Amino acid sequence: MSPWGARLEVILASSSAHKLAEYQAIFAGSPVILRPAPNSTRDLAIEESGATYRENARVKAQGYARALGRWALADDSGLEVDALGGQPGVRSHRFAGPSAGDVHRNQHLLGLLAGVPAARRTARYRCVVAVARPDGVVAFETEATCEGVIAILPRGAQGFGYDPLFEFAGSTRTMAELTPAEKNSLSHRGKAGLAARRFLEAFPTDR
Repeated sequence: MSPWGARLEVILASSSAHKLAEYQAIFAGSPVILRPAPNSTRDLAIEESGATYRENARVKAQGYARALGRWALADDSGLEVDALGGQPGVRSHRFAGPSAGDVHRNQHLLGLLAGVPAARRTARYRCVVAVARPDGVVAFETEATCEGVIAILPRGAQGFGYDPLFEFAGSTRTMAELTPAEKNSLSHRGKAGLAARRFLEAFPTDR
């Protein structure tokens, strides 16, 4: 049983509806309640300018926690393609330009990999999660990855981001061809989110 006397509420430090859906599924059935960020946080000027996922995850968790005076969970994640020297990495969301959508980003990536054989299209998703206390102190951090390859063409209608192009290692399906439950059981975010859930469920109330 969780050591929390009352159910702990944690704010997801993100405006992404896709991330919210995935994290709420990860926390389903937990005594810890994951809440969406309130509308008041839309004006928070939190710049994700860090050189690493860890820096970006920390600044988001700390910024939301301090602004709201509540526990906050943030992640920063990205796709690392070996043939591109680890790009797009921390720039995954801005890789094709600041206003590009998922389709444009996927097309841009495929263009850069044109002619690259399957054996050299190895890649991984990486996710760093940071959890901050209401005073902004980071209480927990974790990192997780999942390995795969970049498909020749996008497939699947689930997920978001580069999911239609990312085939899990040893599988013929892309992340976008998996059900949400299947994705959370295998993905970088699913692994990191579960570790954060376990930390929060075990965190004693007298600290």
